[in-house]
Amino acid sequence: MIPEEDGPAPWLRNYGGIKADIRQLREFADQLAAEVERNYAPHLPYIAADMSAEIPNPCDAFVELVTFLHAHHETQQATADMVYAVRGATGHLAAAADRVATQYADSDAFSAARVVDVQQALADPGAVLPNTPTPTPMLTDPTGPAVLP
Repeated sequence: MIPEEDGPAPWLRNYGGIKADIRQLREFADQLAAEVERNYAPHLPYIAADMSAEIPNPCDAFVELVTFLHAHHETQQATADMVYAVRGATGHLAAAADRVATQYADSDAFSAARVVDVQQALADPGAVLPNTPTPTPMLTDPTGPAVLP
């Protein structure tokens, strides 16, 4: 009898099992990690440089411009946070897939990984790519304390 946590969702119970080839899971993990490291991470410094372009301080009397530049800065910082977070999140997914593939490597090629094992691999905050992700740059707010009178 399969434990309840390893069974499919109630609405999927009539669909049967999902088979995963552990070797293909290992290939997926390796290719995903390589894609992030070769084709995504090298572009992050260029994105940070473009987003760090200095904007002159606005005049306090031009309230609409100050408000716009402050909103622009907040949106720009949120965008930078998301762009940098993609590397870590994708690396986390690759590391979790690698962990599950390693755990089931010696079993049957079409062995069913337990749901709880996959959930634990995804929930593990230590499951990241070996290279330390670059921290998100903190962008300068042009409406900061040095606003012109």
